[in-house]
Amino acid sequence: MAIRRTTLAAEQDDLAVLEADAKRRGVSLAQVLREAVSHEAHQLRRRNRPRFGVSASSDGAAQAAERDEDAPLRGGRGR
Repeated sequence: MAIRRTTLAAEQDDLAVLEADAKRRGVSLAQVLREAVSHEAHQLRRRNRPRFGVSASSDGAAQAAERDEDAPLRGGRGR
């Protein structure tokens, strides 16, 4: 994976917290920032990926959807 340099503008108090964490851990501020960026990117990827699959439930998803009055209407049901 290629590393790209960039410039970051941040609140001084926020950077002081991150610098203190870096010092406590014995790593550079750049390392702490890379980890923060990586974590945020991972969360965004997870949130934005399509969700497919089959799930099981004791009640049955179809039956639960039937009782959900806010569920979208399905064709052919005559509701």
